[in-house]
Amino acid sequence: MKKSTLVAMILGTIGGVFFALGMCMALLPEWGMFTQGIVCGVVGLVILLIDLLVWRKMEGKAPIKVTPKAVGTVVVGVLGALLLGVGMCLSMVFGNMVLGIVVGIVGIIVLLCLIPLTKGVR
Repeated sequence: MKKSTLVAMILGTIGGVFFALGMCMALLPEWGMFTQGIVCGVVGLVILLIDLLVWRKMEGKAPIKVTPKAVGTVVVGVLGALLLGVGMCLSMVFGNMVLGIVVGIVGIIVLLCLIPLTKGVR
């Protein structure tokens, strides 16, 4: 295993755990830790961003260029993930199974649209 892969794996795990714990803290009212959860989630996102920058530097890759295609890809990915998450919440938390399944399927379709958006169609 290369050093860059090991470092990326460790930082990614730490950032992911912070982000997931922060979201649980913020979104579970029983815990009563909304503000602390937001802070923990943001710390996780910052660690994940640092992970990306450190990994690219260790691999000798050029910095990420912000292009309209890259921004659009990120927007589509975030939108798809949010739709999928809202669908799961509607099904599991709010008991609205049919609407949750429909919204979740729409989220999956949006996420599948990322493949031709990033790789192209030949």
